[in-house]
Amino acid sequence: MDSNIGELRKFVAPEFLIGVDALKTVGGYVSNFGINRVLVVTDNGVISAGWVDKVVESLTSYGLKSVVFSDVTPNPKDYEVMAGAALFLKESCDLIVAVGGGSPMDCAKGIGIVSTNEADILEFEGVDKVTIPGPPLICIPTTAGTAADISQFAIIGDTKRKVKIAIISKSMVPDLAIIDPMTTITMSPKLTAETGIDALVHAFEAYVSNASSTITDINAIKAIELINNNIQGAYNSPDNIEYRYQMMLASLLAGLAFSNASLGIVHSMAHSLGGSFDLAHGECNAILLEHAVDYNFKYAAKKYCDIANAMGVKVTNNDYNLDGDEVLPNLDIVRQNLVDRVRELRKGVGINTKLSQMGIKKESISQLANFALSDPCVLTNPVMPTQEDVEKIYAKLF
Repeated sequence: MDSNIGELRKFVAPEFLIGVDALKTVGGYVSNFGINRVLVVTDNGVISAGWVDKVVESLTSYGLKSVVFSDVTPNPKDYEVMAGAALFLKESCDLIVAVGGGSPMDCAKGIGIVSTNEADILEFEGVDKVTIPGPPLICIPTTAGTAADISQFAIIGDTKRKVKIAIISKSMVPDLAIIDPMTTITMSPKLTAETGIDALVHAFEAYVSNASSTITDINAIKAIELINNNIQGAYNSPDNIEYRYQMMLASLLAGLAFSNASLGIVHSMAHSLGGSFDLAHGECNAILLEHAVDYNFKYAAKKYCDIANAMGVKVTNNDYNLDGDEVLPNLDIVRQNLVDRVRELRKGVGINTKLSQMGIKKESISQLANFALSDPCVLTNPVMPTQEDVEKIYAKLF
């Protein structure tokens, strides 16, 4: 890993609690804020799984009043944020607890800043556009992948333009993340796969980001190792809490990495797909990753060799010729082996989708590439791609 010794880097992270049954502590934590009413932001799937009831029970046990907002869909929309903010103000709430995957957590972040700034959520698109921080926010993730519970990102759908906007601000970092692996046992195998690969992409892109640092590198490379070793187990044995814990830990570490190093071409292209066609974010990331590695490799070869090592792909320089000189690895072979390993991991958790199977036509490629190149995540890719580069990658997904 590069030392980055001559560069200044900042690192932001919330307080977090991780471990089995951590969810039970939410009432005690909220009571410390001295608030009157809690807005619980979630979705109907999380309610059905029973986790919202447990959160409300914990709040009630401390004499805390709450109201639930559950009108959140996958890929949260601008109008959902605005509706949640209206409820927050109407009910005189003063703290938000988000329970769920990335959608409820991103929506909760948006609700908070809309409530305090009295502005439309779309006005905060970009970096450091939040003037007044939102109310206290506690996030309880029920998936292992998005890391919205600890990141300074919120991704919201602009329904008029049919794009996803990124809101990046220190104000988006929650006050507390309560990370309980027990909440992930209700995930379907499909969701386990998609969110797990999402976390892997976070770690990949943070590690090769042009804004990475020694601190983000440490978190990213460990996350890659953990996901490589545990995602198949979590997918095949959903009730195994050890696999679930390791995936939650990996999601946390990958989140700490990408929240501070940002992301790259995979996320910019996935945001374009998700915004245009309302597709599952993790699935989009999964089908893009191997192609992005193939494209990016020569621009960050040393970093990708580190990643290959973490995934068990042999790249060591411990072979010698007859003169005793160390033989350097063949980078083309490393690149291909790493691409193959990523593909193997993706297929091993049942993700084999092509864009044509999602009803997307090749005629959409040019517009998708336009949107991807306007996404802020592309700015920290190891190299700035051209329109043609991005179109070629999209074409490989059909």
